Amino acid sequence: MNNHFPKGTALVTGASSGIGAVYADRLAKRGYDLILVARNEQRLNVVADRLRGATGRQITVLAADLNDKASLAKVEAVLRDNASITMLVNNAGVGSVASILQADVDKMEEMIDLNITALTRLSYAAAPAFVARGAGTIVNIASVVGIAVEALNGVYSASKSYVLSFGHSLQKDLADKGVRVQTVMPGATATEFWDIAGYAPQKTSEITMSAEHCVDAALAGLDAGELVTIPGLHEGELWTRWEADRREISPKFRNAKPAPRYGIV
Repeated sequence: MNNHFPKGTALVTGASSGIGAVYADRLAKRGYDLILVARNEQRLNVVADRLRGATGRQITVLAADLNDKASLAKVEAVLRDNASITMLVNNAGVGSVASILQADVDKMEEMIDLNITALTRLSYAAAPAFVARGAGTIVNIASVVGIAVEALNGVYSASKSYVLSFGHSLQKDLADKGVRVQTVMPGATATEFWDIAGYAPQKTSEITMSAEHCVDAALAGLDAGELVTIPGLHEGELWTRWEADRREISPKFRNAKPAPRYGIV
C-alpha cells in the first residue's frame, strides 16, 4: 500500500520481534505512525530505527513490562490520551507446552496476567477512546489452540479461548460505534514463542508458518472485513459452519428445567 496517506498511529505490543515486529513493518508501510511496546528497549530501538529509515514514518518506542502494573498503566494512559492512535494490536503474549503436572503455577499466573489481564485492560483503555474519536481498530492475537484446546498447555489454551470470546463480545458492543475488532488465530508460527514455551523444534516444523505470512494473511483478512482470521485454515467454510452451529445452539440453553436425559422429575 502507498505510505503517503497517513492512517494515524498504531500501538503494537510485543513489537520487538516475531509477529509484533512484522505488524510494525507492515503497518508502517501502510502509512501508520507507530508506538512500539515491549520490555526490551534495545531491541525495540533496532526495529524502530530500521522502520524509520525504510518508511519515514514517526516511530515511538515505549519500553514497558505489561506484567508490571505501573508499566501497564502507562500504556493504558497513552491509549486513552493520545488522540492520534487509530489502531491497537494486542500481540504481546507468552505460552507453554507443559502439563499441569509439570508447569510452575506462578508462571501460569504470569501467563494469565499477560495474555488475559493486560490484553483486557489495554482493550478497555482503547475502546472508549476510539468510540469518542468516532473510529478505531482493535486487533487481538489469539491462537488456534483457543479451539484446539488439548494441543498445548491448558492455561495457554484457555487464555486464547478467552481472547476469542472477548473478541466476540467486543464486536457485539462496538459494531455500531465505528470501532472494528478483529481476532487473529495463528497456528504454529516461526517465532521465539517456541523457545520460551519450551519446544524450539516447532519453529522448523513443516506445519509452521512464517511470521511474515501470518501477518500478511491477518491484514488481508482485516481488509476483507473478517471478524476472525485464521491464517492457516484453508477450508474457510469450516469456520463459518462452526460459528453458525455455535450461534444456533446458544438459545437452546435457555430452559428452566433440566433435560429429560437426567431423569429429574
